[in-house]
Amino acid sequence: MILDLEMHIPTHHVARVIDEMIEAIPDEQLFAHYTGGGRSSYHPKMMLKVILYGYSQKVYSCRGIEKQLRENLPAMWLAAMQQPDFRDVRMKAFMDELFETMIRKLIADHYITMENYFLDGTKIEADANKYSFVWKKSTLHFEEKEKVQATLAHIHTLTQQEAGECMAAAPDELPARLEEAAAILEEKVEDFTEQIAQANDSEARKALRKERSALKQPLKQIREDFLPRLAKYKQQKARFGDRNSYSKTDPDATFMRMKEDHMKNGQLKPGYNVQMATENQFVLFYSIHQRPTDTRSFIPHMERLAASSLPMPQTVIADAGYGSEENYLYAMGEEKESRFDFLIPYGSYMKEKTRRYKKDIRHASNWMYEERDDRFICPNGRYVRFKKYQTKKNASGWEQSFKIYECEDCSDCPFKASCTKAKGNRQVHWNTIWEELIAKAKKSP
Repeated sequence: MILDLEMHIPTHHVARVIDEMIEAIPDEQLFAHYTGGGRSSYHPKMMLKVILYGYSQKVYSCRGIEKQLRENLPAMWLAAMQQPDFRDVRMKAFMDELFETMIRKLIADHYITMENYFLDGTKIEADANKYSFVWKKSTLHFEEKEKVQATLAHIHTLTQQEAGECMAAAPDELPARLEEAAAILEEKVEDFTEQIAQANDSEARKALRKERSALKQPLKQIREDFLPRLAKYKQQKARFGDRNSYSKTDPDATFMRMKEDHMKNGQLKPGYNVQMATENQFVLFYSIHQRPTDTRSFIPHMERLAASSLPMPQTVIADAGYGSEENYLYAMGEEKESRFDFLIPYGSYMKEKTRRYKKDIRHASNWMYEERDDRFICPNGRYVRFKKYQTKKNASGWEQSFKIYECEDCSDCPFKASCTKAKGNRQVHWNTIWEELIAKAKKSP
C-alpha cells in the first residue's frame, strides 16, 4: 500500500503554510547559490521547508531536524520522505534575501502594508563566558600608566642622555620608543659583557656585572612585559571599534545589561541588541547590533532597511528609548522632504505632563520667555539674559548646540535653594534645536 502522508496533515497546519510560502519563491533565486557539478543536490526548496518547519517547532540543531525527518509526519511530508544531510553553508548566504522575498510576498498578498512600522529592541545573551570581559578603559589605562613612562625615564638616566627622546612618549609612539630604548640597552649590555671578559681584576668584574644587571632589568621588562602587552592591546583596540567592551570567548558580543536580571544587581553580560519591527504580528525587518542602547541602534537599523529591497515605511512608531535629537533629525531628513513620519516620544514626555513637573521652578520651560529681548524671567521676577553659545558632545558623541543664559543676580533670592545648587548665579542651558524637535514630537498624531 502506498502511504499518502498529506492526508494526515491538518488543513491549517503550519507545515502547509511553510509549503505554500516556499513554493512562491522563484526557483532561480535559490539555484543561483548552487555552482553545479558533483553529485545531484537535494532540492533547495525542500531543504528550506524542513529547516523552517524545524525552527517553527523550536528545533534548531541539525541532529534534531534529522530526527524529525524520521519521526515527525509533517517534516516527513515536507521532505517527501527524503533524509538529507544538513551540514551546509548556503543557508547563511541567502537567508536575508529569502526573508526579504517573504516580506514582499506578504505585501503583495495584502497581509501587511509597510506603512506603519512598529519598532522595538531586546537583548539576547551570547553563548559566552560571562566573566570573559575585556574593558576598553583598562586597555587605554595601561598606555597612560606612569610605570611605562617612569621606566623610560629610568633608562634615560642609566644610558646617560642617549635615550632622552624616549621620555614622555605619546601612546601611539610608545612601542617605537620602547624598541629604541631596548636597542640602546642591548648595545650597552653587550659593551659591558666585553668589558667583563677583558677585565682581570675580580672587583672590577663584579662592579661591571652590577652595572650590567641594572640595564638587564629594564630590558627584560620591555621585551617580556611592555612590548607584548602593547601588541595585545593594539589587537584589542581594533576589536573594540566604538564599543567599550567585548567577550574573549565571543569577540562580537558586547557586555550589556539584560532585561532578565535575576540577581537584581544590574550585572553586565555578553550579548547583542536585536532590533525588530512588526505589523499585524508579522516581523517586517530585523537587525543585530553591538550597541547596548536602542537610541544608538535606531539609525543603523533604518539604514540597513533603506539598503534592502523592502520599501521604507510611512510612519515609524517606537517607545521613548528611541527619542533623541540625533534620531529625530534623521527621521526628518532634509528640510524639503522628510524620510518618514515618526511617533516617538522623548524620555521625559510623560513626566512633563505631571502637575509636579509643571510647578517645579528648576525647569526653565516653566518660566516666562520674552522672545523680543531673548531672555527668561525667573520665578523671582529677575531677568535671565543670553550670555554665550556653547557646543557639547553627549555620551554617544553627538554634538549639540546650546544657548547659555545667566540670571542677573541670585545673591539674595529666596527661591535659590529650590532653583539651583550652583554657588553663583543660575544658568540655563537651552538647546533650541532640541526644543523645536520635542515640540514637533508633541504634535505627532
